[in-house]
Order: sequence, then C-alpha cells, then structure tokens
Amino acid sequence: MEALVETPVIDQEKLEAFAMRAIGDLGAGYTGVMVSLGCKLGLYRALAGAGPLSAKEVAARAECAERYVREWLNAQAAGGYISYHASSDTYELLPEQAMVLADEESPFYIPHAWNVPASMWFDEEKALNAFRTGRGVAWGEHDGRLACGVAAFYRNGYRASLVSQWLPALDGVVAQLEAGIDVADVGCGHGHSTLLMAEAFPKSRFHGFDTHAASIDEARQSASAAGLEAQTDFSLARADGYPDRRYGLICFFDTLHDLGDPVAAARHAAETLAPGGTVMLVEPFANDRLEDNLSPVAQLYYAASTSICCAHAISEGGTLVLGAQAGQVRLAEVFRKAGFTHFRRAAETPFNLIFEVRR
Repeated sequence: MEALVETPVIDQEKLEAFAMRAIGDLGAGYTGVMVSLGCKLGLYRALAGAGPLSAKEVAARAECAERYVREWLNAQAAGGYISYHASSDTYELLPEQAMVLADEESPFYIPHAWNVPASMWFDEEKALNAFRTGRGVAWGEHDGRLACGVAAFYRNGYRASLVSQWLPALDGVVAQLEAGIDVADVGCGHGHSTLLMAEAFPKSRFHGFDTHAASIDEARQSASAAGLEAQTDFSLARADGYPDRRYGLICFFDTLHDLGDPVAAARHAAETLAPGGTVMLVEPFANDRLEDNLSPVAQLYYAASTSICCAHAISEGGTLVLGAQAGQVRLAEVFRKAGFTHFRRAAETPFNLIFEVRR
C-alpha cells in the first residue's frame, strides 16, 4: 500500500509576500537594463542638477526621441530611481540619486556594474555545463562585459578608500610607500588600484600582475593615459609565479578567493616579501557563518561567486575553492598554512574586509 503524501497547507499571506519578493527581484533585472540605457544615452546626466524637467526637456537635453524617453522616465519613477511631480508632469533626479546614477566619480556610482549580470546571462550555457560536469570556467572565457563591469564596480570604491583609509590602517606602510618601495598588485585587473597607489606615492614602484591578457592591455593603456608609465609596469603572471623583487607591500584586491590554490599564492607572497614587508588582503565583506550572511550584499556576492569566482578557481585546479564569502577565519587559515604569523583586520566597509598580514 502506497504511503499517503500529506498535501502541504499553503499560507496565502506568505505565498503572496514571497511572490512579490520574487517580482521585486525580477523588476531589478529589468531596471538594470534601464540603468544601462540611461547611462549610455546620457539621460541621467541630462537630469542631474537640473531640477524638475518635462519628458520633452530631458529628451532634448539628451538628444533622444521623446516617446522612448517618457516611457524610460516612467519606469525609473516607478522604481524609485527618479522622482515624479504629478502637479507639473515633471521628473527630477535628486542629489542622492545622482551620486549613484550620474556622478562617475562618486564612490556610490553603479551603472557600469550592471555589465556583470549581463555577462552572467550571456554565459549561462557555460554555467549550466559547469554545474553538470564540475569543470571550471576561467575568467578569460567569460563575456568581455564581465571584466569591464567588475573593474568599474570596484574602481570608485578603491578611489574613495584605498589611499585615504585602507593604507593608513596598515601599521607603518604609508611611511614605507612615501620613502619608496616595490609594490606588487596581484590580480590587478584593469589596474585601477595600482594606478591609484602610484599616483599617491611617486617614490615607490608598482608592479601589476594578472592572467587575463585583455585586462593587462587595459591597465597599460590607463597607465599611459595617466602619465604613470615610468612608475608602473603590468605583466601576465600567475599569483604563485610573479617575479621576486623583495616587495615591501603585496596586495590582493578582491582576488584571493578567485584562485585555485590560495595557499600557494600566499606562500609565494611570503617568499617574495621583503623583510618587514606587509601583505594587504582586501576581500568581499563576509561573516564566518552562513546564517550571519543572509543579506542583500551577501546575496549579490554568493550569486557572483557561483558563476564567476568559484568557476575560475575550479578552472585553476581548485585545491581550495574559497568563494566570495570566505570570512575572516578561513582567510586567516590560508595565510597560517603559508607561514604567516600575523593576521589582523585593519578596516572594513559594508562591501569589503581589509587585512594586514605579516610573517
């Protein structure tokens, strides 16, 4: 006789609440497309600092077709991305909204970051295959929008905090940089972090390393445009294979958790670090337990980790796949295994943890 399966009792209120939560997430996906359009078409710039404007005025300022612009404005108003004034049928981008959507120098600026989920959708077949086979997906195998989106997402946050807050939080490091040391930026990507430090500390020399050729090319072009070619160099190298120059500072900016063998990378840092040198480890903010990471920021990081971070680490052999929410305890263990004895949380933001590591 077959066992009877009891039909679950559905709580209608909980069902509707969760369905609306899912609709909200779906709306966020749609809104990302609108944000990208608004950025590339100059619609946010047309609105910024102008006070209330009609759809016709916004369209004229951005040199776009009014009917499309009005529908875009309505979508933005419905999502709370701009304000709508019914009495005058006008739209306004408030100063706080402009910092997120229009000011490209703001640490809160986010439009380019929408390239990341765009690339994740484009690479869905690769992710499906990875899930089914267990194989990895290397950084360079992803759609090109990934590298651009990640670089843009982190650039302004680094600009706001790296030189002014994070480096001063490391004991004695700023004085060493001012005197002149060699610095390694491991997993430098487009080189934004490397160039920020080079500009701030002209007596030091900065070496950026990455395995992604297109990113290294971008970094070299940015160095040339900034007039920092003489002080910087960028080259292809693995995190456990870059040249030994007795570095006074070795930096891992949101990189360690992407590596297939983070212990080997930490060990190589120990071997190439100058006496009295420091490793600066910057990782996505995470608590040590999953139950303490159930938040919107962690939701974003876990999702990216699934398709990007873990996938790349597995492509490198994956002896220890940390993921983007590793937490302090696991990160400290990596460096302990590599022979380091000092591991201190020096600073933190809602998005990053900053550690000072020494032998």
